[in-house]
Amino acid sequence: MDITVSVPDSSNPNTLRSVIAALRAQKLEVKHDHKNWGDWIRLDGCETVISIEVTHGLTSSATIEHCEDDSEDVLPAIYRAFDHIGWIGIDEDGEYQLV
Repeated sequence: MDITVSVPDSSNPNTLRSVIAALRAQKLEVKHDHKNWGDWIRLDGCETVISIEVTHGLTSSATIEHCEDDSEDVLPAIYRAFDHIGWIGIDEDGEYQLV
């Protein structure tokens, strides 16, 4: 299941470091991978990954590619991390709060 998260239109982008710090604050062990085709945040011990758009160290949009086989605690922790830095969810119905 893919979940899109983003900075609200009225806010400035975050640094990639602040996103990683927010995820780590939720006790998630994460690693940033930079590939030719994009940036990824991988969670230790999980199949869930986060594809994140990064330009000059700043980011304002990501897609959480959630694996249903991962612990039920993973997705709420990711939501709390992004909510903590002011991000929102976006789906076909519009914007929504993550927590």
